[in-house]
Amino acid sequence: MKSIALRCDFNGQRVFYLERKTVDTRRFLQVPVKAQLNQIQTGLIGKTPKWWETGLQPNMKEVASAQDLVDSLFNADDKLVILDFYSPACIGCKALFPKTCQLAKMNPGLQFLQVNYEEHKSMCYSLNVHVLPFFQFYRGAQGRLCQFSCTNATIQKFKNALAKHTTDRCSLGPAKGLDEKELLALAANKDLSFT
Repeated sequence: MKSIALRCDFNGQRVFYLERKTVDTRRFLQVPVKAQLNQIQTGLIGKTPKWWETGLQPNMKEVASAQDLVDSLFNADDKLVILDFYSPACIGCKALFPKTCQLAKMNPGLQFLQVNYEEHKSMCYSLNVHVLPFFQFYRGAQGRLCQFSCTNATIQKFKNALAKHTTDRCSLGPAKGLDEKELLALAANKDLSFT
Protein backbone atom coordinates (compact mmCIF):
# COMPACT_ATOMS: atom_id res chain seq x y z
CA MET A 1 0.00 0.00 0.00
CA LYS A 2 1.23 3.45 -0.89
CA SER A 3 0.02 6.92 -0.06
CA ILE A 4 -0.61 9.31 -2.90
CA ALA A 5 -1.67 12.92 -2.84
CA LEU A 6 -4.64 13.67 -5.03
CA ARG A 7 -6.03 17.07 -5.85
CA CYS A 8 -9.36 18.31 -7.06
CA ASP A 9 -11.13 21.63 -7.45
CA PHE A 10 -13.92 22.31 -4.98
CA ASN A 11 -15.86 25.59 -5.26
CA GLY A 12 -12.93 27.23 -7.01
CA GLN A 13 -10.45 26.14 -4.32
CA ARG A 14 -7.76 23.53 -4.82
CA VAL A 15 -8.09 20.74 -2.28
CA PHE A 16 -5.40 18.14 -1.60
CA TYR A 17 -6.02 14.91 0.19
CA LEU A 18 -4.17 11.69 0.83
CA GLU A 19 -5.53 8.42 -0.34
CA ARG A 20 -4.04 5.13 0.75
CA LYS A 21 -4.33 2.45 -1.85
CA THR A 22 -2.28 0.43 -4.22
CA VAL A 23 -1.39 2.42 -7.28
CA ASP A 24 0.33 1.87 -10.52
CA THR A 25 3.25 4.26 -10.05
CA ARG A 26 3.65 4.59 -13.81
CA ARG A 27 0.28 6.38 -14.06
CA PHE A 28 0.68 8.95 -11.26
CA LEU A 29 3.36 11.53 -10.71
CA GLN A 30 4.06 11.35 -7.02
CA VAL A 31 5.01 14.57 -5.25
CA PRO A 32 5.61 14.51 -1.51
CA VAL A 33 2.69 15.98 0.42
CA LYS A 34 5.10 18.26 2.30
CA ALA A 35 6.20 19.83 -1.01
CA GLN A 36 2.58 20.33 -2.04
CA LEU A 37 1.74 22.04 1.25
CA ASN A 38 4.78 24.28 0.72
CA GLN A 39 3.45 25.24 -2.72
CA ILE A 40 0.05 26.08 -1.24
CA GLN A 41 1.55 28.20 1.54
CA THR A 42 3.93 30.09 -0.74
CA GLY A 43 1.23 30.77 -3.31
CA LEU A 44 2.83 28.84 -6.15
CA ILE A 45 -0.49 27.22 -6.87
CA GLY A 46 -3.02 29.63 -8.43
CA LYS A 47 -5.00 31.66 -5.93
CA THR A 48 -8.65 32.04 -6.85
CA PRO A 49 -10.05 35.50 -6.08
CA LYS A 50 -12.87 35.52 -3.58
CA TRP A 51 -16.34 36.52 -4.77
CA TRP A 52 -16.31 39.77 -2.76
CA GLU A 53 -13.03 40.78 -4.44
CA THR A 54 -14.12 40.26 -8.04
CA GLY A 55 -15.84 43.01 -10.00
CA LEU A 56 -14.91 45.80 -7.57
CA GLN A 57 -15.22 49.27 -9.05
CA PRO A 58 -12.90 52.25 -8.38
CA ASN A 59 -15.56 53.80 -6.12
CA MET A 60 -15.78 50.67 -3.95
CA LYS A 61 -13.55 50.32 -0.88
CA GLU A 62 -13.17 47.66 1.81
CA VAL A 63 -13.38 49.08 5.34
CA ALA A 64 -10.30 48.04 7.32
CA SER A 65 -11.35 49.13 10.83
CA ALA A 66 -13.84 51.18 12.82
CA GLN A 67 -11.45 54.15 12.59
CA ASP A 68 -11.32 53.71 8.81
CA LEU A 69 -15.14 53.75 8.68
CA VAL A 70 -15.40 56.92 10.79
CA ASP A 71 -12.69 58.67 8.75
CA SER A 72 -14.17 57.61 5.39
CA LEU A 73 -17.61 58.95 6.30
CA PHE A 74 -16.20 62.17 7.75
CA ASN A 75 -13.95 62.79 4.71
CA ALA A 76 -16.71 62.10 2.17
CA ASP A 77 -17.90 65.73 2.36
CA ASP A 78 -21.28 65.93 0.61
CA LYS A 79 -20.85 62.72 -1.40
CA LEU A 80 -23.45 59.98 -0.98
CA VAL A 81 -21.81 57.04 0.82
CA ILE A 82 -23.36 53.58 0.83
CA LEU A 83 -22.24 51.07 3.45
CA ASP A 84 -22.64 47.50 2.25
CA PHE A 85 -22.50 45.01 5.12
CA TYR A 86 -21.83 41.46 3.86
CA SER A 87 -20.51 38.10 4.98
CA PRO A 88 -18.42 35.76 2.82
CA ALA A 89 -20.68 32.89 3.97
CA CYS A 90 -23.94 34.69 3.11
CA ILE A 91 -25.57 33.29 -0.03
CA GLY A 92 -27.82 36.36 -0.37
CA CYS A 93 -24.78 38.67 -0.18
CA LYS A 94 -22.99 36.65 -2.86
CA ALA A 95 -26.05 36.72 -5.14
CA LEU A 96 -26.55 40.48 -4.70
CA PHE A 97 -22.89 41.46 -5.08
CA PRO A 98 -22.78 41.58 -8.92
CA LYS A 99 -25.76 43.96 -8.94
CA THR A 100 -24.09 46.14 -6.31
CA CYS A 101 -20.96 46.30 -8.49
CA GLN A 102 -23.11 47.18 -11.50
CA LEU A 103 -24.84 49.98 -9.59
CA ALA A 104 -21.44 51.28 -8.42
CA LYS A 105 -20.24 51.30 -12.03
CA MET A 106 -23.35 53.20 -13.15
CA ASN A 107 -22.93 55.77 -10.32
CA PRO A 108 -19.21 56.70 -10.22
CA GLY A 109 -19.92 59.80 -8.09
CA LEU A 110 -21.01 57.66 -5.14
CA GLN A 111 -18.74 55.97 -2.60
CA PHE A 112 -19.45 52.33 -1.72
CA LEU A 113 -17.87 51.05 1.50
CA GLN A 114 -17.78 47.27 1.92
CA VAL A 115 -17.90 46.04 5.56
CA ASN A 116 -17.05 42.37 6.09
CA TYR A 117 -19.34 41.23 8.92
CA GLU A 118 -17.10 38.28 9.82
CA GLU A 119 -14.04 40.52 10.30
CA HIS A 120 -15.90 43.38 12.03
CA LYS A 121 -18.66 41.69 14.06
CA SER A 122 -18.16 43.91 17.06
CA MET A 123 -18.44 47.07 14.95
CA CYS A 124 -21.54 45.72 13.19
CA TYR A 125 -23.20 44.96 16.54
CA SER A 126 -22.51 48.53 17.65
CA LEU A 127 -24.14 49.83 14.45
CA ASN A 128 -27.20 47.54 14.96
CA VAL A 129 -26.50 45.40 11.91
CA HIS A 130 -28.00 41.99 12.64
CA VAL A 131 -29.23 40.79 9.23
CA LEU A 132 -27.38 40.51 5.91
CA PRO A 133 -27.06 41.86 3.30
CA PHE A 134 -27.62 45.26 4.93
CA PHE A 135 -27.16 48.78 3.57
CA GLN A 136 -26.82 52.20 5.18
CA PHE A 137 -26.87 55.46 3.17
CA TYR A 138 -24.96 58.51 4.49
CA ARG A 139 -24.52 62.02 3.10
CA GLY A 140 -22.36 64.89 4.30
CA ALA A 141 -23.91 67.13 6.95
CA GLN A 142 -27.11 65.07 7.05
CA GLY A 143 -25.50 61.91 8.39
CA ARG A 144 -27.44 58.66 7.94
CA LEU A 145 -30.32 58.98 5.49
CA CYS A 146 -31.71 55.45 5.53
CA GLN A 147 -30.90 51.82 6.25
CA PHE A 148 -32.45 48.56 5.13
CA SER A 149 -31.85 44.92 4.35
CA CYS A 150 -32.05 43.99 0.70
CA THR A 151 -31.87 40.85 -1.45
CA ASN A 152 -32.04 40.13 -5.16
CA ALA A 153 -35.82 39.82 -4.81
CA THR A 154 -36.10 43.26 -3.20
CA ILE A 155 -33.40 45.08 -5.22
CA GLN A 156 -36.01 47.71 -6.12
CA LYS A 157 -35.73 48.96 -2.51
CA PHE A 158 -32.04 49.73 -3.17
CA LYS A 159 -32.79 51.39 -6.53
CA ASN A 160 -35.52 53.55 -4.96
CA ALA A 161 -33.14 54.71 -2.21
CA LEU A 162 -30.51 55.51 -4.85
CA ALA A 163 -32.99 57.53 -6.90
CA LYS A 164 -34.18 59.43 -3.84
CA HIS A 165 -30.76 60.23 -2.39
CA THR A 166 -28.58 60.78 -5.48
CA THR A 167 -30.24 64.06 -6.43
CA ASP A 168 -27.90 67.05 -6.22
CA ARG A 169 -28.02 68.83 -2.91
CA CYS A 170 -26.11 71.74 -1.49
CA SER A 171 -23.96 71.30 1.57
CA LEU A 172 -25.45 72.70 4.74
CA GLY A 173 -22.30 72.41 6.82
CA PRO A 174 -19.37 70.14 7.56
CA ALA A 175 -19.71 66.40 7.07
CA LYS A 176 -21.45 64.79 10.02
CA GLY A 177 -20.43 61.17 9.37
CA LEU A 178 -21.92 58.81 11.93
CA ASP A 179 -24.70 60.00 14.24
CA GLU A 180 -23.70 60.87 17.81
CA LYS A 181 -25.52 57.76 19.07
CA GLU A 182 -23.56 55.56 16.63
CA LEU A 183 -20.23 57.18 17.58
CA LEU A 184 -20.97 56.66 21.27
CA ALA A 185 -21.86 53.00 20.64
CA LEU A 186 -18.57 52.47 18.76
CA ALA A 187 -16.56 54.30 21.43
CA ALA A 188 -18.18 52.23 24.21
CA ASN A 189 -17.27 48.99 22.45
CA LYS A 190 -14.12 47.71 24.17
CA ASP A 191 -13.25 45.46 21.20
CA LEU A 192 -12.65 48.49 18.95
CA SER A 193 -9.73 50.89 19.09
CA PHE A 194 -9.47 54.43 17.82
CA THR A 195 -6.55 56.76 17.38
